Amino acid sequence: MLMARGFAAGVVAVVLFATASGGDASTATAPVINVSIPTPVIPNVAPLPGPLASAATISANIGVLAITPLAGGPVGSDVTIAGSKLPASTKVALTWATSNATWNVDPEPNTVNYMGRTTTNVTVVLANVTTDANGVFSLTTKVPNDWGGSHEIYAVVNGVDLLEGSFTTTRSLTVTPTSGPIGTPITITYTGMGSSLFQNSAAILWDNHFTGEMVSEWTRGTGTTVIRAAGPVGTHILMVGDALTDLYLNPIQSPYPFMNGGSIKFHVTRDAGPAKPYVSWPVAVKPTVNELTTLQPGDLDPASTAVATLSAASGPVKSTTTLSVTGLSGTGTDQVAWATESGSRVDCSSTTGQGCWVPVTTPIATGTIVNGAFSTSLTVPDGLGGWHMVLVMSGTKIEAQVPFYVKESIVPIYNKAGTVVSQGIARADNSSAAFAAGGSGAGTYTFKEGQEFTISIKGVGWTQLDNTLTVDYDNSYVGYGCGFNSSGYLVIHLFATGGVGTHIIDLHPMLYTSQPAFANTPFGLAPVLSSANDFPGLALGYQVPSFHFAIRIVK
Repeated sequence: MLMARGFAAGVVAVVLFATASGGDASTATAPVINVSIPTPVIPNVAPLPGPLASAATISANIGVLAITPLAGGPVGSDVTIAGSKLPASTKVALTWATSNATWNVDPEPNTVNYMGRTTTNVTVVLANVTTDANGVFSLTTKVPNDWGGSHEIYAVVNGVDLLEGSFTTTRSLTVTPTSGPIGTPITITYTGMGSSLFQNSAAILWDNHFTGEMVSEWTRGTGTTVIRAAGPVGTHILMVGDALTDLYLNPIQSPYPFMNGGSIKFHVTRDAGPAKPYVSWPVAVKPTVNELTTLQPGDLDPASTAVATLSAASGPVKSTTTLSVTGLSGTGTDQVAWATESGSRVDCSSTTGQGCWVPVTTPIATGTIVNGAFSTSLTVPDGLGGWHMVLVMSGTKIEAQVPFYVKESIVPIYNKAGTVVSQGIARADNSSAAFAAGGSGAGTYTFKEGQEFTISIKGVGWTQLDNTLTVDYDNSYVGYGCGFNSSGYLVIHLFATGGVGTHIIDLHPMLYTSQPAFANTPFGLAPVLSSANDFPGLALGYQVPSFHFAIRIVK
């Protein structure tokens, strides 16, 4: 008797969801998109370990493959696959069971919802071998760059599985360097994470403090990130292990004892003082999802043949770009408007029937039409970050529109003479006037123990992919801030603690899983340390960076 075996090669393109709580009611029946990996190929994205295998049937008298080492091994180690009692001098396909994984999003005209992840099982041909005259073969190869965990291996002859076995790909941890002064960038690479939800992410701890999480949806089980060494001078323990956000501390007693994790000792050699703030941008890729927020296709004049372009399609608030419009049929002056959103995710009392936020269109320029065209300089409004639309309007009709992406940026802090004295960091000012605007005061990087200070960012967005930034203080996750209600202006209040010396503060992207909240949305409300090359926003053109600051505490 033969039984069918095989896995689908693709993923379901669209599913439906229901709103669990909060948010815009218009999202209740919207389609969810399983996004494709952005192109060109993101660094560390591994292709399938081989071509897709044809469906096969399982022999009723299936035999056993001899696979060594029995305990499995990490990516790149040797594995030997051997079989016997097969037809003589016959070609055998060795197939390997694996999965594809990706993120799910719901792009709306006025937001993007994070909807979790999808995995699809597939089988690939790992190698082709030929038996000898006795029906025996043996192949020694490298463990492929693939998910961790157990992989079924079959010896297939003419579409029938004649032998079966399995191999367990274990975890491995690489950390470099292992010593350096406070603020040293430390590259962490963790391979062998699994494709299933429970095995798919890892937590990073610094001296037993949770720093953040790495995920591997697009990287086939390899998580990569860079954190910075935090003081004081001496030995510190960096620990990486499997997690569903928080570290799972007794994996050897779990059903997956191969989730071994790892740790290293890092030696902080000296305190060289606080380095200047800087920004780490994610990898530049071509988006694979066309839907962008604040698009208004239904409002476009169907008779218009106008085309709008921008000299720069992205930039921070207050940057400039040039709008050029051709194909206009009318004469006179057109208005140029900026489409954005206004509201918040938690206070819905001020709007009526439109969820927690509403679209807002603001005039930002005009253009005089000459021979069906005009060109004008635009200044990006000081407001929300993310995707916006520049609208070319004749009266109430939209003749053309073109997207612009507002990038997040550090706020320069000026003194009374107009000189920049710090980037983003300032003493907290809790006087009534300053507090109403966020509470950022005089710029400085030096504080006394216990003194309150602020970090200021502009251009924070409003979707579940970019409305928040998390905060690590000396590699310890302390919380997050949101920039929606404050029109993209985020001012975080912290206290200088940890003793005399240099202390580092890092802001990282986060997946916001509240307001609205949906089922099955893992990895939420925590720093996504691997966001530079594995983050759903990349597929939609979002470039959410990490920000790096340092302060000095003095007596």
